[in-house]
This record gives sequence, C-alpha cells and structure tokens, in this order.
Amino acid sequence: MSDHPAPAPAVTLVIVNAGVSDPSSTRLLADRIAQKTIDVLRAAGTTATVRSIDLGPLAADIAQGIVSGMLTPKVQSVMELLAGADAVIAATPVYKAAVSGLFKSFVDLIDNDLLIARPVVLAATGGSARHAMVVDEHLRPLFAFLRALPMPTSLYATPEDWGSTDLGKRIARAAQELAVLLRSGAGRQIADSNWGGYQHQFGGNATAAERSVDDVDFDTDLMRLATGGVAPVRRQEPRHDL
Repeated sequence: MSDHPAPAPAVTLVIVNAGVSDPSSTRLLADRIAQKTIDVLRAAGTTATVRSIDLGPLAADIAQGIVSGMLTPKVQSVMELLAGADAVIAATPVYKAAVSGLFKSFVDLIDNDLLIARPVVLAATGGSARHAMVVDEHLRPLFAFLRALPMPTSLYATPEDWGSTDLGKRIARAAQELAVLLRSGAGRQIADSNWGGYQHQFGGNATAAERSVDDVDFDTDLMRLATGGVAPVRRQEPRHDL
C-alpha cells in the first residue's frame, strides 16, 4: 500500500474574454488571473489547464444567435467548452459605464443551467477608476442569476494599474479564493446534491440536464392536442347505482 496520497484531479479553467483590441488589456488581465491560479494550484499539488473563448471573432455568430434563437456551430462548440469548465474567468471591457454589449449578448445565449454552482472570477478593464463598481453592480448580479459562484474578490484594472503592486495583490487574492474552492470540490457537490431542487430550463444544453426534447412523450393526449391532433374519445363506464 502506497504512503503517497493520490494526486488531486486536474482542473480546467476557461477564460471568457470580451476584449476586441489587439493587444487586449482585458485578455491580459484574464491571462494574469489564470496564470496566478495555475501557480497556486500547482503549489497545492493540483494541475490545471486553461482554455480561452475570445468573443471578438464570434461577434457575428453571437448576433445571429440572439436574432434567431439558434446557436451556430461555432457558438455551440464554445458552449460545450464552457460546460466542461471547472471554473470560469469572465473578463470584459467597460463601455459607457457598463459591460460590453458583446459580452452581455454572449451571456444571453448561455443556458440558465450551464453554470450552476460553477466558480467564477469576475474581471473588467476600463479607462477610468470611476467605473470600478461596474464589476460588482453588473457582472455579479448577472452570474448570480445564472446561479454561479462568483469569487469574493472582483478585479478591475485601469491603464495606471498595470504598473502597480496593488493589482498583483488583488489578482493573487482572487486566484487563492478560486484555488481553495476548486480543491474543495464544493461547487460540484452543491450542483450534484441539489440539481433536482433547481428550476431548470426545458431542453437545455447543461451537462447534467435531466430532460431534453428526446424525453418528451408526444403520444400523450395532452401532447397530441398541443401539436394539433385530436385526443381520443374515452368510453364512459356504465354506472351501477345501488
């Protein structure tokens, strides 16, 4: 019998980056968060990989999904990537005192069940410190609606922050919070043990979705009526009065 403890399972971090400039300060912030989280996890004996979703190249597909209500293959593939994430780093630029429209449109396409109890680091970049509260006033309620688990520390960076040690300290704090939650497995336990207690979106794309369109019994009387058919006339049993 080995005296060495079993290695912790590897985790996958997925970055959702709404920055569209090249180079992108929003992507840079997300990458720094991801790298610091990897370092903290590695020090604790857990390996991690990072996958990135850059929304800029998907802008037309996202708009098509908003208008049609149907996901294009490109958007469907990134949703599957998101579904397989153990944690998410969500980063957006701030435009006109709000998160970018591209970011919000992408989130509007996310299945309501997809990120239940999923740890999320919230991050944003902007040109002025005056908009620092956008992260907590806009992003935090958004991910609370999706029933995700936003980290206590949110991150906001302006151009003058990149040379400061304070930004590095805040990134380290958020990365430590995320690493602790990931290693505990609390998010997965919450989702697994309470899945049946959540109100679910019918026919959703969530990995643990209990029902899809394939589960519907279209042969019931109610479904025949709903699809334009006619319910069969049921024969009444004779009454036997005493």
